[in-house]
Amino acid sequence: MVLKDKEDHLNNFKLSRLLVLVMAVASGITVANIYYIQPLLVKIADSFHVTQVSVGFVAMLTQIGYALGMLIILPLADIKEKRLLIIIMLLCSACSLMLMYFSFNITVISIASFAVGFTSVVPQLIVPFAAQLAEPRERGKIIGTVMSGVLIGILVSRTFSGLVGEYWGWRIVYLIAAATMIILAIFLSRLLPLCPPTSSLKYKELFKSMVSLTKSLPVLREASLNGALMFAAFSAFWTSLVFLLESSHYHMGADAAGLFGLVGVTGAMAAPIVGRIADKRNPKFTVGLGMIAVILSYLCFFAFGFKLWGLIIGVILLDLGVQSCQISNQARVHALNDGARNRINTVYMVSYFIGGALGSYLGSYSYAHFEWYGVCILGLLTQLIALVIHKNYKVKPYIG
Repeated sequence: MVLKDKEDHLNNFKLSRLLVLVMAVASGITVANIYYIQPLLVKIADSFHVTQVSVGFVAMLTQIGYALGMLIILPLADIKEKRLLIIIMLLCSACSLMLMYFSFNITVISIASFAVGFTSVVPQLIVPFAAQLAEPRERGKIIGTVMSGVLIGILVSRTFSGLVGEYWGWRIVYLIAAATMIILAIFLSRLLPLCPPTSSLKYKELFKSMVSLTKSLPVLREASLNGALMFAAFSAFWTSLVFLLESSHYHMGADAAGLFGLVGVTGAMAAPIVGRIADKRNPKFTVGLGMIAVILSYLCFFAFGFKLWGLIIGVILLDLGVQSCQISNQARVHALNDGARNRINTVYMVSYFIGGALGSYLGSYSYAHFEWYGVCILGLLTQLIALVIHKNYKVKPYIG
């Protein structure tokens, strides 16, 4: 009877513009935890006397943690009450961030970095929540708005951590972030509606069903592959940017690397527009446009990466392209099965961040061994493969 009352309450709940904005802001603030480390890589390397490749591995661990956290935590949102799950994960994230603050060697910071990624899955709990609350005809726009908060959080996080890290030290970044998680937990516990489970499956059965969903939904497989390759290109650039800016070509610091995040906000602001286009046209169309934008960005980095204006134009194109692809792919996968939305989102986002983790590591590796042109070639290769998949992937129903 209590569950029935909760379901009736949710069905009668109207998603207001204010709550959409709150969900976007909360998603952006939480996802920022994963990206604070990127402008701080040189400072952390100096602090613990390790190489660029070693500290690039630490950045990769954050995204591996995020991917594994999504794999383990997100399916729970189909069988548990979502608001409570979000609050618990925010508090766990605060603990992980404090571990980063107290890290005293490269081993501890590696463990802490993994934990930060693992516990920072709240945005991927909020996006399906928003999709569930939205009217079907507005779903793309709502997802676009919330995801614009996510991308702005990713980009502004670099500005914040770069500036704070440059003038107050990298540890203070994580102390402030931990306090923010606790404040968010208090606010969201009061603003989010109760959301009962949508499935009666056991936890183990959720993983079996994700395998079946992946086999039976070709759109999910295609979106997962393309999303992983797009995010690999995105992460490769942002991980290696700080090394380029601190080189003899620019002589800039972590604060400058962070300020480039503000440039990318231009692309993030286009997210609701992309969502509306995806609502009106086949979202696969905007995925293709996003890939072309990312290819153009890397061509710009290759040709003009040692000029400041070249980096600025490239960043705008890169963030616009990746955001277009992400919004469109999420609009596609969230429309596949309402009852399995969180499991479908898990498959997509785990693939997405595995691509990002590889991009972070390969980006730092490419810069260490082949410098800036190696990073550019890596980015172009990912997008050429993505374009081939996008053009030639045959969507056939699974029989088995």
